[in-house]
Amino acid sequence: MADGSNATKSSAPHTSLPAQSAEPRRLRGDHWLGAVAIVFTLTQLFLVGPGFGLGWDETVYVSQVSGHVPAAYFSAPRSRGISLLAAPIASWSDSTVLLRIYLAVLSGLALYLALRVWRGHLGPAVLALAGGLFASLWVTLFYGPQAMPNYWVAIGALACVGCFLRARANARDRAAWWGVFAGAALMAWMRPMDAVYVVLPLLALSLRRPRLLAVLVVGLVAGAGEWIVEAYTSYGGLAQRLSAASAIQGGLGWHLAAVDQLRSLGGRTLCRPCTGSAPSPVVTLWWFALPLLAVLGAVVAVRARRALPLLLPLACAVTAAVPYLFLIGYAAPRFLLPAYALLALPVAHGLVHLVTAPAHRASRTLAVSLAALGLAGHLGVQYVVLEHTVHSSAVSRADWARTAAALHTLGVRPPCLLSGYEAVPVAFYTGCDSAQTSGHDASMTVAELTRAAHRTPFAVLAPPGGRPPAYARAWPEEQVGVLRAYVAPEVRQGR
Repeated sequence: MADGSNATKSSAPHTSLPAQSAEPRRLRGDHWLGAVAIVFTLTQLFLVGPGFGLGWDETVYVSQVSGHVPAAYFSAPRSRGISLLAAPIASWSDSTVLLRIYLAVLSGLALYLALRVWRGHLGPAVLALAGGLFASLWVTLFYGPQAMPNYWVAIGALACVGCFLRARANARDRAAWWGVFAGAALMAWMRPMDAVYVVLPLLALSLRRPRLLAVLVVGLVAGAGEWIVEAYTSYGGLAQRLSAASAIQGGLGWHLAAVDQLRSLGGRTLCRPCTGSAPSPVVTLWWFALPLLAVLGAVVAVRARRALPLLLPLACAVTAAVPYLFLIGYAAPRFLLPAYALLALPVAHGLVHLVTAPAHRASRTLAVSLAALGLAGHLGVQYVVLEHTVHSSAVSRADWARTAAALHTLGVRPPCLLSGYEAVPVAFYTGCDSAQTSGHDASMTVAELTRAAHRTPFAVLAPPGGRPPAYARAWPEEQVGVLRAYVAPEVRQGR
């Protein structure tokens, strides 16, 4: 009896130690993730700036919910998720500053929550490093505070894959089941086709788990429900909308867009057509190191017999990237944000292994020094590209604002209508509606436009050296910013 009692007394403190140390370790991990999210938010506001004007696509999305400007034409590939996300600010205020601050804070909070999902699968150091790597990319910082959907697909992907692993490991984890649903719905709400590509590995793994499969599918349908309904109400059906979306993207099929993505890494927000040489190897080095480090992290996890938490995000990153590397004929860096977010996990795991694996202190010190030097150089490159991208983008947005001011002086004031070159963003800045008779945004016929010219202030825009359409060639021509405006005679006559 005495021996049994002593054994019980000696084992009780030993078994309680992990429980006592786990909570402080988890709290420390949360603090690191919180620090990453806060730095990410502040960096967006400091480097991109709350006063950064709205871009072309942003004007389309924000106009759908704005109480101050007419809604721009909404083409087939677009989804209304980001418009609704911006609605709490855009629906009552036309302040770009408020919208930027709101989106920056929201993006930082979302990154923290998405990374926190992974605490049961990856250590705090790996998670904090993964979050820092993703958040420090120029493309992440540039699009985090913008009303664009790609960052939010990345957040949904991180949350969905992490919750999928938790639900697969513990069927009683109700929060994980809801996380799978919410992550899938968020992705589909923002970009339905991107969501499908991201979850392909998850669907394959859940074929023998009907409940998990059902939650995934229901989440996708819930997020894409409005897009599907709108396909039938406005585009002639789902097949027609998919066909129109493919046509706008140049026709989905074999295209070696990986080279175009490489060319865009120097800060080209849209590479269409994507001509010219690739940026300096210093700028693109991280892009080539990314898959190598991700594979290293996955191999290390396989050897440690903890493969799935790193192989699964790697697989989802591959399926998310495939359409934008091989199936469309142009590039935009934001398209790969979901892949970058998922790859950050195995990359961070690989980097942590490189600096902790060496047995000798000297070797470990050398590994840490090289890793720190490489990360410092990487951060420097990302900052330079971000600064260049913000500056070049701000120039075009300032041009739109000057064009809008010039149009106001000519009598083109709300309610009004614009058509022609760059009419969509200029119309937003002017407070006008926009319409085109050809191209992806075609929404009116020439006859309808000419009739509109008799009842609303109307102008056609043309680039320097460009020619207006035939119906406007006899109209008075004026310089508006860097563009030429052909203003309907009725406007000049004050009628």
